[in-house]
Amino acid sequence: MADFHFLRPLWLLLLLALPVLVVLLRNPGHGDSGWSRLIPAPLLSPLIRSRGRQNGNGGSPLIPVTLAVVLLSIALAGPAWREAPTPLKQPGDSLVIVLDLSLSMLATDEEPDRLTRAKRKIRDILDARESSLNSLVVYAADAHVVTPLTDDTRTIEAMLNVLDPTIMPAQGNRADLAVTRALDLLRQGAPGKGKILLITDDVRDRYQPAIAEALAGTPYTLSTLVVGTEGGGPIPLAKRGFMRDNGEIVITRADPAALARVAAETGGSFHALTLDNTDIEALKLAPADSEDWQSADADQTVNRWQDDGYWLLWLALPLLLLGWRRGAFAVFALLALPLMPEPALAASWDSLWQREDQRAPELIRENPEQAARELSNPAWRASALYRSGEYEQAAKLYGTLDGAEADYNRGNALARAGKLEQALEAYEEGLKQLPEMEDARHNRDLVEQMLEQQQQQQRQQGQGDRQQQQNRNSEGGSQDNPSQQGNQPQAGQEPSPAGDDSSGQSDSRQNKGQGEQEPDPAQSQEDSATGQQGESGEQQGGQQAQAPAAISETPLTQGQEQWLRRIPDNPGGLLRRKFLQQYQERQTPPDEGDTPW
Repeated sequence: MADFHFLRPLWLLLLLALPVLVVLLRNPGHGDSGWSRLIPAPLLSPLIRSRGRQNGNGGSPLIPVTLAVVLLSIALAGPAWREAPTPLKQPGDSLVIVLDLSLSMLATDEEPDRLTRAKRKIRDILDARESSLNSLVVYAADAHVVTPLTDDTRTIEAMLNVLDPTIMPAQGNRADLAVTRALDLLRQGAPGKGKILLITDDVRDRYQPAIAEALAGTPYTLSTLVVGTEGGGPIPLAKRGFMRDNGEIVITRADPAALARVAAETGGSFHALTLDNTDIEALKLAPADSEDWQSADADQTVNRWQDDGYWLLWLALPLLLLGWRRGAFAVFALLALPLMPEPALAASWDSLWQREDQRAPELIRENPEQAARELSNPAWRASALYRSGEYEQAAKLYGTLDGAEADYNRGNALARAGKLEQALEAYEEGLKQLPEMEDARHNRDLVEQMLEQQQQQQRQQGQGDRQQQQNRNSEGGSQDNPSQQGNQPQAGQEPSPAGDDSSGQSDSRQNKGQGEQEPDPAQSQEDSATGQQGESGEQQGGQQAQAPAAISETPLTQGQEQWLRRIPDNPGGLLRRKFLQQYQERQTPPDEGDTPW
């Protein structure tokens, strides 16, 4: 019962109605409440009894009704203490969100600016489409895929923080290229009905025919969401004032008519961006708006807490029947209806007002130790453990998750924990699933360099130990008997206090061999292969041969810690380099009729 909690703890507030219920049952009122003026006495007397009279076939309803209220309150609160696997169902529709990252999205006619409003709306869309397949494409002078189709909305949300026009390799408004990229993602195997959502302030007339032609003959639709006002606003530039064209401040204006026309030609819908979910409902972006649901791949299941409160209803039912006979249940119903709360997910104070996915990012950022204790979602809990420095536990949790992102995070945790070989394997597994993940490739290269450095240090250490053992054998082999040689310390150990003065000389030579003389790896391997060492040297060589298997368990040096600090947690720089490389490889020709904003 250590995991006992309530799924809907607000229903416990129903217990606050007990004092009012007691007062109402003990003071039912005076007289006949005026019914005698409307109903003749012969008809009214069987219905209303005088105060203080009892029929003799029952007592006060106070006790059964009170017990019934307590049992119902606990049952409705959802007591749970066990988990059971539940088959997963996922929406069959796929959505590719296309976001304009041109300079015009920095205009301040929307508070605080158009881009910020668009990012907030994307977060609302992802919340409404949880467990659905979503993707994100951004564009300026060229279009780039930020994330492929995935049901991991947290990955897309993490990328939103670094999206800015400054990461784009060239400026422009090529919405036609972005729609083409979105179609490629949908054609690669999007299940069910696929659709594209274009979030921008305008689509140039010169690109509208290309968009309509690309979508012609496909089952996919394009909906548009306009951000910005027709009055427009200036484009602020960091430390440079506002953008100017021939000395005049540029005023960029939204064109809702153009976006509505594009959506109508491609079978989609159009709406202006709103602060609430009106636009999401109008564009039918939530899974609830679609009847195309399908089973998850490979019959996947998820463990969910089982609501066992219904067992208490069997105890409350006879008590309610007793109260019904005396009219007390009607009073209980009147008290309970105004107190009906919205369902909650957990019994902690913060979770009464926010879901776990809403409070998890801030909780992890402010207090990762507390987040690791309170959060139940494996992905959020693993992130909290990583932030709190519990890298091995975080790696174990990431190992229970599926997807390239989970393997990438597991590799980071293992690298931080010093398990470099296992981290390398995790990065490789992530790259097999998502070869274009530049973050994993960059970190994998860092870990490979660290492993090479660590192995080189191990070889140098082993050569120094073997050289010291040879010196020790050559000096003491002809003077000491076998029993004395057995008492001599091995390489890397402190000399015994009972040893003679030669032990101090041996330590001095060992330090000199390791610190001043650079051993030759080829010579070390040759000596080991030809057997030119004594019995102790052969034993030491055998120990060194097993060393690589334990490389990942040895403590990291200061230099290796510095290498690990180079593993980026912020993907902004990697996205910039990725977009630049793609832009150079494609050699997208600039459109002379386009504007840089």
